[in-house]
Amino acid sequence: MRRLLIVFALCACFASQVRASYILLPMDEVTQKNHLKAYGITYWVINQGVEAWWLLNYRGGSFVFPFTPTFEKECKTRDVSFEIIADAQFAAIQNEILNPEVNMDVIKLEKAPKIAVYTPDKNEKGEVVQPWDDAVTMVLTYAEIPYDVLYDTEVLQGKLAEYDWLHLHHEDFTGMFGKFYSSYSGQPWYIEHVRLMESLARQNGFDKVSQLKLAVAKKISGYVAGGGFMFAMCSATDTYDIALAAEGTDICASVFDGNPIDPGYQSKLDYSKTFAFQQFSIITDPGIYEHSSIDNNLSRSVIPEQDYFTLFDFSAKWDPVPTMLTQCQTRTVKGFMGQSTAFLKKYIKPNVLIMGDNKPAAEARYIHGTFGNGFWTFYGGHDPEDYRHFVGDPPTDLALHPNSPGYRLILNNILFPAAKKKHQKT
Repeated sequence: MRRLLIVFALCACFASQVRASYILLPMDEVTQKNHLKAYGITYWVINQGVEAWWLLNYRGGSFVFPFTPTFEKECKTRDVSFEIIADAQFAAIQNEILNPEVNMDVIKLEKAPKIAVYTPDKNEKGEVVQPWDDAVTMVLTYAEIPYDVLYDTEVLQGKLAEYDWLHLHHEDFTGMFGKFYSSYSGQPWYIEHVRLMESLARQNGFDKVSQLKLAVAKKISGYVAGGGFMFAMCSATDTYDIALAAEGTDICASVFDGNPIDPGYQSKLDYSKTFAFQQFSIITDPGIYEHSSIDNNLSRSVIPEQDYFTLFDFSAKWDPVPTMLTQCQTRTVKGFMGQSTAFLKKYIKPNVLIMGDNKPAAEARYIHGTFGNGFWTFYGGHDPEDYRHFVGDPPTDLALHPNSPGYRLILNNILFPAAKKKHQKT
């Protein structure tokens, strides 16, 4: 009898494991120990050719994929909270989500996007010259999501066609070297950065850095128009549009390019070429650490302790794209500053989708739109877990912020291109 009971128990256990055929990664605020690495696990699964599902607005935007002992072990290794569920449980969850009365949806993730990071220059020793880090590369590394690095020469050579998703590092596409002239022009890193940029311009057949950056910006526009996904933070947002609008006129002071500014530059701006912004004014004074009127920085009066922005609620079934991009365990996200902190709403084009804003300050922090057949997202600020990230500050240790809502928004954009194509429309 005892032997029969043991056999029965083993059979029951085996049957339970057979039924437990899916792994659910809960993404709510209470259950998940490491939201950021959960994205890495999901990317890793689909990168192996296994389909996964993104459960929009279900427990914070949870992920589901088929159960295997290997996947289970990987979740444990990366310390990601997970639940093993049976076929019937997953079917019940899907039925709950697909109820037309609830604001949820199920998105199939089919193919891991190939990721490129447009990252700053390096010197001859392979060392990064600029003394600051980048939130996207840090979170990609922490989440263990692979990416390739490219820069101006590779972009001009057409390498972007090899990638599905592009991140623009905190770049200055205007050719004004980040407007750091007043405070840092005598620093070795600034001098070396200018030297390398001018050398890179000459190598690619341009007389000025501004000409090089404009050519790169136009290449990126072509990439997006052709169906690419582009994500930018901080100064790579507004300076990108400024460069496109200023094509055909000189907006750089002589300290930057050796030539005087075109006195009629403002009237020559062509806002039809930009992705997000219009009717803005350019700040050409090299002594002012700001590029234009787009950024709500110089006159911003938001108290740091009260600096939050709110994510909009979208219809998961009718607006899956912005719903994917705003998946989070909270709708209120801590603000953070950067060279480009927030976008004044009066300069945002009417067809641009605002996904996160600070209404009292009349500013948008997180915006999205389409260009041709592709998509772009702009995210204001430098580091979601470092309110004021100064030049020379050490990088943020994301092991101390595994549940960061601000960093989750970045990772939403990385998984977005993996969604089944019918959902990639606005």
